[in-house]
Amino acid sequence: QVQLVESGGGLVQAGGSLRLSCVASISIFSINFMGWYRQAPGKQRELVATVSGGGTTNYADSVKGRFTISRDNAKNTVYLQMNSLKPEDTAVYYCYINYGRGYWGQGTQVTISS
Repeated sequence: QVQLVESGGGLVQAGGSLRLSCVASISIFSINFMGWYRQAPGKQRELVATVSGGGTTNYADSVKGRFTISRDNAKNTVYLQMNSLKPEDTAVYYCYINYGRGYWGQGTQVTISS
């Protein structure tokens, strides 16, 4: 059973920063696709950022230039550094990996006050 545990969410003012972490219960060395998604109240879950095994990253247009995804294979962890946060970034953020099938974390709440 693969488990993903997110942390790092919280309440910050607009313009602030947060760093989310997602620790996997398995080695992520061979996992090619890892990503962060978010879901705001009343909206569908959307892709925020992805990182490949080779380090290639991809971002939603709404977060480009503000968010940075990275991975540390030695720690089985994927990170999401979020800067210049906006109220519209408020959502539950979920970690996702593709390991035979998709696995999701439990989510961490991010709330940005204006």
